[in-house]
Amino acid sequence: MPSILNADLHCHSVVSDGTLTPEALAARAKANGVELWALTDHDEIGGQQRAAAAASAIGMHYLTGVEISVTFVAQTVHIVGLGFDPENPALKLGLNQTRGGRGQRAMDMSDGLAKAGIPGAYDGALKFAGNHELISRTHFARFLVESGVCRDTYEVFRKYLTEGKPGFVEHRWASLKDAVTWIREAGGVAVIAHPARYKFTSNEEFALFSEFKSHGGQGVEVVTGSHTAAEYITYADTAREFGLAASRGSDFHSPDESHTELGTLPYLPGKLTPVWELLADRIRHASVESPGASAPTGH
Repeated sequence: MPSILNADLHCHSVVSDGTLTPEALAARAKANGVELWALTDHDEIGGQQRAAAAASAIGMHYLTGVEISVTFVAQTVHIVGLGFDPENPALKLGLNQTRGGRGQRAMDMSDGLAKAGIPGAYDGALKFAGNHELISRTHFARFLVESGVCRDTYEVFRKYLTEGKPGFVEHRWASLKDAVTWIREAGGVAVIAHPARYKFTSNEEFALFSEFKSHGGQGVEVVTGSHTAAEYITYADTAREFGLAASRGSDFHSPDESHTELGTLPYLPGKLTPVWELLADRIRHASVESPGASAPTGH
């Protein structure tokens, strides 16, 4: 595939914490000119078959995807996996174990919010979780907005769901080595997601990239929804420094919540190796455009 490509390799459906179905996301991506798409739900690959089928039906190329939660230097880091075999037993088992701690964490979050005068948060959040195994802070945020506690999800996170606030509960996720190994052994490429979001010192960030590379990690998101134009340049330089391929993805979750729409990011800066060049043999090609491909999107 060409180096200059409208690829969107990071977004979420109702299978994790998005609000659209895999089919609606595929249609939305296609309508916005996406040429290569990946659904990357959190710690879950249950939507892959639906996403691939939807992409094929509307003539859009597809890569399998997932976003794995990792603990590194006491922070949560996200590692995107692309182009893997979704039937790989080790990957499926690892993701199942990573999801396992979310239920207790959610109940502890609810307890903390109850002590702050907000009862019923667990049941309220559960209504927003299409997959109850993947109940997350985002689902609690949507409940607090619906119940009038906060104006929007950004206010919820600021007041209740970040470190030191009543609803924050730390969780021990997979190790960096585990996540990269699962992806690699399933035939995929591991990518550090939105690196500018992490609150690392320069030494800690160097350690993250060094360890990631030593475990076989091969990519970094350079152009992503939460990065500024200056950060595109910063992480393009980082990609070159560590010999990593560059990825591009909106991190789209919802039409009502996401700052960046599917397929609307600028192209990757020059003199980088696009991650899809490493995955040419894993792309599910759609050779024929289907008539009437722009199906309406919906929840």
